[in-house]
Amino acid sequence: MNATALIAEDEPLLAQALQAELVRAWPDLRVLKVVGDGDAAVAQALALRPDVLLLDIRMPGQSGLDAAAELAEEWPDDQPFPALVFVTAFDAYAVQAFETQAVDYLLKPVQPERLRLTVQRVQALLAQRRPATGPLDATLEQLRSLMAQPPSQATSLQVIPASVGQSIRMVPLTEVLAFEAADKYVRVLLAQGEVLIRTPLKELMPQLDPAVFWQIHRGTVVRAEAIDNVTRNEAGRLSLKLRARPEAFAVSRLYADRFRAM
Repeated sequence: MNATALIAEDEPLLAQALQAELVRAWPDLRVLKVVGDGDAAVAQALALRPDVLLLDIRMPGQSGLDAAAELAEEWPDDQPFPALVFVTAFDAYAVQAFETQAVDYLLKPVQPERLRLTVQRVQALLAQRRPATGPLDATLEQLRSLMAQPPSQATSLQVIPASVGQSIRMVPLTEVLAFEAADKYVRVLLAQGEVLIRTPLKELMPQLDPAVFWQIHRGTVVRAEAIDNVTRNEAGRLSLKLRARPEAFAVSRLYADRFRAM
């Protein structure tokens, strides 16, 4: 089977070894590019449209999971989504999470026999995928499971200290309608105005009750009870509006499933 691939691995020697083993396991596979970080993986995947993506879990910039999630959001509707293979140094216990998903994984250092099995699985997936969508629907479900926040051991957030000029404003969490990532800051949106904080959204998420705050996009979390309506455009993409806020918030493919009619 002729196919194309992109490898994202931040350790050059491991990337070289993986590419060499791929040549042996799948001679007809053409590696289009090897990149060393998650941001480059997203950019090159969108530009080159490979059939297979091999993503290291831990890379500079954003992780392999984050890169896959961004691609799921940005991928053109009329293009087949790549088959995903995650490369991980996690121990066997952590790998069990991957084995419960159709998405495949390779454990570092990559073993030739395990790679051949992965190649067989990917070839079968590519042979079965529908031209218009590929495995995107299944991939979204897999990513939702893999990216689900584990139960937090941190103290639940009650008040958010935010710098306002020369003072610190203490914002009760009960007043927050949404968090939205913006460059180096996170916008904390209130019924009246907003404040900015420097704490990354990833660090805030484990401190938020997932039943109260819903993630709807890679960079957006909203208070569920503040959602007023959800609309779908002609392309099938969702957006929502919150009570007391004027703007619309995009809902990514990854999180659209929670808005299916009951």
